[in-house]
Order: sequence, then C-alpha cells, then structure tokens
Amino acid sequence: MSQPYDVIIVGGGLAGLCCARALQDRHISWLLLEADERFGGRVQTDTVDGFRLDRGFQVLLSAYPESRAVLDYPALDLKPFYPGAVVRTGGRFFRVGDPFRHPLDGLRSLTAPIGSLRDKLGIARLRSRVTAGTIEDLFQRPEQHTIDYLREAGFSDRMIDRFFRPFFGGVFLERDLHTSSRLFEFTFRMFATGDTVVPATGMAAIPEQIAADLEPERIRTGTAVKAVRGDGVDLEFGDSLSAKAVVLAVDGAAAARLRPEIEAGPFRATTCLYFAADQAPLPDGALILDGDGAGPVNHLVVMSNVAPTYAPEGRHLISVSVMGDPASNDAVLEQKVREQLTGWFGAAVADWGHLRTYRVRHALPEPRPALTQTDGLAEEIAEGLFVCGDHLMAGSIHGAMRSGREAAEMAAAAVVA
Repeated sequence: MSQPYDVIIVGGGLAGLCCARALQDRHISWLLLEADERFGGRVQTDTVDGFRLDRGFQVLLSAYPESRAVLDYPALDLKPFYPGAVVRTGGRFFRVGDPFRHPLDGLRSLTAPIGSLRDKLGIARLRSRVTAGTIEDLFQRPEQHTIDYLREAGFSDRMIDRFFRPFFGGVFLERDLHTSSRLFEFTFRMFATGDTVVPATGMAAIPEQIAADLEPERIRTGTAVKAVRGDGVDLEFGDSLSAKAVVLAVDGAAAARLRPEIEAGPFRATTCLYFAADQAPLPDGALILDGDGAGPVNHLVVMSNVAPTYAPEGRHLISVSVMGDPASNDAVLEQKVREQLTGWFGAAVADWGHLRTYRVRHALPEPRPALTQTDGLAEEIAEGLFVCGDHLMAGSIHGAMRSGREAAEMAAAAVVA
C-alpha cells in the first residue's frame, strides 16, 4: 500500500472538515473520504421549487467560540432571528422579548401570562449567572438535570412549561429537560451574548465555506469505508489506503459499526415540515412556541421573514418542528399539524402548500454525563487511530468543530513524533 498522505479523515461533516482545515494549517498532508455524494454531514440544505430547505430546523449561535474562529461571518451574510419568542397559550400569542435588546418588548413581556413577575426577573438573574466568568467555569459547576436546575433557581412550573420546555426542548430535542445543566448554562450564554442566525443561502453554506479553503483534490465524496486502522483504511469498493494516522469523524452510530470498541450512544430525533404560503402568518422572524404542550407542533418560524432568500420573491417559507420521530406516517402527521395550526392562524393554513417532511432520526447525540469543556472532545482508541465528533461531548456546531480541530492536533502530534 502506498502512503501519500500523513492523515486520512473518514467523514466529511463539520468535524471532519475542521480536522482537515487544522491539518492543512499545520502543513500536514491529509485525505478526506466521505461516503455521501455531498459533504456537510447533518448540516445540509436542499432547494425545492425555489425554496431553501435545511434538513431539519437548524441555526447557528454566533457566539460559539469555535465558529467565530473558523468562519467568515460577513461572507455568510448571516440573518438574525428575533431575540426572544412568541408563546402560544390559552388561545392567544404573547411576545417574550429580550429586555437587553428590545427594552419595550421586554417591558410588555412583564404582563404576559407566561410566568410571574418573579419568573421574569429570574431570567435577568439567570443571564447574569451564565455570563459571569469564563466558559470553562460553567463546565466546572455542579451538574444536574436542567429541570432540577430551573426549579432550584425558583422558576415556577408555569414558566417552565410555557417557555423553557418548548424553547430549550426544541434546542435539546427533549421537553423533559433532563439535559445537563452545564450544557443548558453554556447554551443560554450563547443565546445571551450573540445572535441566533442562518446564512442567507442556507445552513449548508457553513460546511461549504470551510471546504472552499481546502485543497479540493484531497476531498473524495461518494467513497465509503468498510474498515479503519491506525495505519490506514479499506474502501468499500476499491483498494486499501495507508497513512501515518487515521481520524474517524463520523457520527457515533457509524463509528460503532466501523470499530466495535466504540459504544454507540442513543440519538435524539426531530421532524421538520416545510410549507409554502403566499402570506406570512406573523410579520417577523420570531420563534413561535407551543406553550400549552398540546402537540404535535413544538415550534414554528417563518424562515422567509428571517432570511428572504429562503423563499422565491413574493412567497413565504414556514418551518414547523415536531419533537422526535412520530409513529404517524407523513400524511397523517401533516394533517395533525395542519389541524393544530388552523387553531393558531385560521383557515389560511389550508392553503399552505406542503413542500417536504424531514425525519431526522440522528439529529443530536445524547449528551454524555459529567460534561466538561476540555475533556472527551477527541480520543485515541488505538495507536494512530483517533475519533472525533459532537457525539463525544454534546450535539452542536461548536462541539463538532472543536472536536475536529482537537483530533487534528492529536493526529499531527502522532505524525511528527
């Protein structure tokens, strides 16, 4: 077997691409192999009838330290969501605005029946707590379930049920809020100190921008791997390739199929339905939350109000998110969604055209317990064989990017040793 490359990277998602970028910056030769015809992993965008459909509702938190270091934000032409949310409860919509960015909306929120005045003042105290100190400090604090953390912080059940469950349930893909309080504090800090955004041309612009800085001849798509070792890989259809080190940058399930010593953790699922409409049901890019937990809809957003480029001129794109992978088939699920939204917006919902339903069964890896910011982001599982990916920490763009960079650092050290 020839050895033209120092490092072979298996997987072309954000972790693999960031690994390649970090190796290239260190002048370490690399080859990236991706089984799909497109790189980007879970971060993909399809074009359907002129609409840009991200594969599942996805956003970038602009305060993520890793994405700020890697991405050229101005070139992505980032479009911000409204900082806050609109909560549907008791048959009405109530706006919950960020008082630090929209003081008037923040004042109006004080009278909304989402929680008590104490709850709303508690949001300010929570913001102060999570923005104090360094990010590393957050991951050293006592860890518990987020639901217990919120109750100990004094939030009422009404505030938890009407705001925290739908909002952070949509982030963590579980409304029970059993996710680590460390991850909750980190995520709340990201929301508080930056914007929630999407690139103008869709989330796929993120991996595309990273790949654009890489040497194109070193990226092979449509190339499946059937075995990995510390000194090379065996291709599904083709020869074996050798290297001084190998980085496995696929999701946890795929990694476990390739290496039996890797334990595949559970995944959290989400389902996203996209609709086209001539009129937007709301005038801005606020996230609309189901504060009653009536289901199946957890949240909705008019994506064309956030980024007009997501829809053809004069049309609107509506993204609807449902928790998990419902047992109902797509047609039945669509009907249930329309029935719920007709109660929200009236008969106009019947005129919305269904564009596509995405069932993202491996949307987020289950976060590991005892989360830290510095451990477990990349691992060496055999001599010369490294594993990375957000499944080693918690599912996020930040986690994937950082994990890929740290795997590159480990692989580079092994190559030059």
